[in-house]
Amino acid sequence: MIVFHIGVVAFRAVHMITTRAFVMQSELSEMFGRVWKNGGLYSGDRRRLMLAILEENSLSSEEYATIDRLIHAVRRGWLQVLD
Repeated sequence: MIVFHIGVVAFRAVHMITTRAFVMQSELSEMFGRVWKNGGLYSGDRRRLMLAILEENSLSSEEYATIDRLIHAVRRGWLQVLD
């Protein structure tokens, strides 16, 4: 660790990143279930997926796999792209 007063800031930053990763995983899990239930991706879902992909180093391998499964299902025709 560096200096004491900077340690609190660093802890908060790490805590925020960890919390954001957990929120992202739960959002993707909920979206995955909702998309399969609805039979397709709505524009808001597509926007959230694009933002998640574009955020540098923000996704875990499980999150990438979830997104890959959704894209694969659209390509195969199992899910539709809805407006």
